[in-house]
Amino acid sequence: MKTDQVFKAPIGKSTDFKFDAQVADVFNDMVGRSVPYYLEMQRMMSEIIPDYVQPNTSIYDLGCSTGTTLLSLDKRLDQTIRFVGVDSSAEMIENSHSNFRNNGLTRPYDLITADLYKPFEIKNASVVILCLTLQFIRPVYRQKMLESIYRQMNDGACLILIEKILAEDANLNRQFIKYYYDLKRRNNYDEMEISQKREALENVLIPYKLSENLQMLAEAGFSKTEVFFKWYNFAGIIAIK
Repeated sequence: MKTDQVFKAPIGKSTDFKFDAQVADVFNDMVGRSVPYYLEMQRMMSEIIPDYVQPNTSIYDLGCSTGTTLLSLDKRLDQTIRFVGVDSSAEMIENSHSNFRNNGLTRPYDLITADLYKPFEIKNASVVILCLTLQFIRPVYRQKMLESIYRQMNDGACLILIEKILAEDANLNRQFIKYYYDLKRRNNYDEMEISQKREALENVLIPYKLSENLQMLAEAGFSKTEVFFKWYNFAGIIAIK
């Protein structure tokens, strides 16, 4: 695994964060050091999803990055289940292809480069995953995206939504952000890296409050929702159609 040093050197002019080749190359290290309990969230998903996925259906991972989530599920699921990874970054999809080949994935799968802002087809899905993806979708498109996913999922299917969130209270939100940056420091990011990445993400990653995410899911039609993970300003939600 290559070490994330994307923001290690001074950047003359701040630009918006992109999931380009440079980020794709170090993504696994970046997300492991930047997202609290990332491996535990992966483990939890691999624990929850087998209870909802059905034989001869598909699992869709929207914003699949390097394919880590789907790979973590491979040994736990029936081989009739098709994996479908979708990402807007061609570099991430290329890395997913490499990871699937290197790990000897034999089940049917599709890896698709697609603009998530445009309508996309979901077929025969008993599980859909949005792991740290919806936060990168511009707010005006989020409700429509969830409604489209809901309409196309099988009855009884589940959606896994993991997001960076805002606290309901402004003072607590500032505290939680401080604790989050402390975590980054513990994971060996220096002050320049933290500052430069924060600036790059400012106009790209726009978090909602947990209550706002739950409201969007309810308005999309999901009949049951439950928070299965919470750490300061990160949360995981399961929603059932």
